[in-house]
Amino acid sequence: MPQPPDLLQTQERTHPFSRRHLIFAAATILYWATLYIYVPILSPYLQDRGLSIGLIGFILGSYGLTQVITRLPLGMYSDVMSRRKPFLIAGMIAGLISCIFFMLPGTWGGPLAGRLMAGLCAAAWVPFSVLYASYYPTNQTHQAMGTLSFLTVFGQLAGMSASGWLASLGGWNYAFICGIGIASIGIIVAFFIHEPNNTPSSAKISSVAVTVKSSRPHNQTVLSHVLRSSLLWKVSILSLLAHGILFITMFGFTPLQAVELGASEAQLTGIVVAFMIPHALVSLWSGRYLAPRFGTRTIVIIGFLSAAVFTAAIPFSSNLGWLAITQIFNGIAQALYFPLLLSLAIRNFLPTERATAMGLYQSVYSLGMFLGPYIAGGLNAYGGLKAGFLFGSCLGLIAALFVFKNKQLDS
Repeated sequence: MPQPPDLLQTQERTHPFSRRHLIFAAATILYWATLYIYVPILSPYLQDRGLSIGLIGFILGSYGLTQVITRLPLGMYSDVMSRRKPFLIAGMIAGLISCIFFMLPGTWGGPLAGRLMAGLCAAAWVPFSVLYASYYPTNQTHQAMGTLSFLTVFGQLAGMSASGWLASLGGWNYAFICGIGIASIGIIVAFFIHEPNNTPSSAKISSVAVTVKSSRPHNQTVLSHVLRSSLLWKVSILSLLAHGILFITMFGFTPLQAVELGASEAQLTGIVVAFMIPHALVSLWSGRYLAPRFGTRTIVIIGFLSAAVFTAAIPFSSNLGWLAITQIFNGIAQALYFPLLLSLAIRNFLPTERATAMGLYQSVYSLGMFLGPYIAGGLNAYGGLKAGFLFGSCLGLIAALFVFKNKQLDS
């Protein structure tokens, strides 16, 4: 029996191997590869340029600082324009420029400018994630964000796996040069991304606010409704703690721990792979299989507790083998909660509100990107790398307790 045209259209829109999904997947992978192609070598690279451990922590964290400032306004402006795609292209361009800044001569000015510009590039993730969510029905947000998290980690893995090898092949700057090439391809691919025209005709857009007419008893501005969401604020705070852990560990000081244990460029890549592959796979499964079976809140608690344990174990690794084991389990642990938090951030909002909600969510968690490595860097200056990792472990314990006390996260 032939299927109705609208059902066929829905299947085409949500099928993961449809043309629009494949183009978006390619753009996502290139986007994250651009941002992360130098991350494993960044702290050793800054140390090689003669920077102190405290200043390294500040530069690493500055990536999140610009996102705190830009993500919410960008999300609001994207909702006002009812457009996502132009921001994706602008983000790719910012990623290209950031790689150029890293190669500027001097000590700290070029790397700081490059990291700040990388933060602007990362701010484009607000419309990126909202646009991909629009490819799915609203009751499949967990699945959409799980797939998007998998693509994110795959792109990060692709960039980070090549980082050490590129540095050994042509020096520190070779990774940045390759980042310029990847960003250039990503800009081209981004022009072919499909953007659905799903703006409701009942939405009235003004230069000040977006007023959404819906089934709610009173019309509310998008920003007002977003700011009043207690669930969004709770999820955003949890994501702040989660990103603090991530940017203290694999995206922060874990590579330095590996170097202290004598890791070569190739072995540094192995440590990255040990974290990223299980992180990618579990990101794909947590929203599709684990949360529906065991409950969102349970999976998030398990994730944060496990991340606390294996983050604390990092500085006690006696060799690279034990360090790799901590990375395997830390990758699994952190993948348990990231897709679920991302899904909860936007699930209860209308399409015309989602970029603003995502902008607030990502602005808040960007504080974790900045404060996590910044505070850890300060602690490291006095107590060595062990102090920073134990601080990251404490963040995991605080987050697990927060989730345990908030049953609203079961929604």
